[in-house]
Amino acid sequence: MRLYPDSPLLLETPAEWTLHVIRNLDDFLIDHAACEKKASGMAISLISHYPDRIKLVEAMADLAIEELAHYKEVIKVLHSRGLTLQADEKDTYINAFRKHVRNGKDNYFLDRLVLAGIVEARGAERFGLIAEALPAGQLKQMYKAITRSEVRHYALFIDLAKEYFSAETVEKRAHELLVVEADIINTLPIQAKLH
Repeated sequence: MRLYPDSPLLLETPAEWTLHVIRNLDDFLIDHAACEKKASGMAISLISHYPDRIKLVEAMADLAIEELAHYKEVIKVLHSRGLTLQADEKDTYINAFRKHVRNGKDNYFLDRLVLAGIVEARGAERFGLIAEALPAGQLKQMYKAITRSEVRHYALFIDLAKEYFSAETVEKRAHELLVVEADIINTLPIQAKLH
């Protein structure tokens, strides 16, 4: 499979992942709902931690609502398939990635923004793979739309980082974290999960 145009990712998701997800779509949908809820919460968390950053607050308020709308959309799909939400599980990918967030006020802020952008880029790639693999229908259309959103979200976080830090600083740190992200993806087992 291929990365979407202009993807910053250094490693493609293996084709086996997409096949596994399609074969275990109900499990994936439950995980997807949890990821959308967590994404909305992350946006609210950034607002709480950085209330004086006006552009960030406005962007994260919009993002929180958009991610919550995706959550609601996935819940409707779950319920239409006779499924229910499950208790949240720890996300191995996110937890491994967070270990690389640096201490220090500015470093921590920059890393949170860049890391969030990279997570959105990986989501865009994987949702796009699912959209390509699904047969024509409502679910395929939903994943196409969510893919477009995730691509925008990657750009949003990188643009926000460049509001508060030099482009050179952001690009250097993004490259460092993209290398980390590729290493993490390379070690994860194939599961019917977004990450």
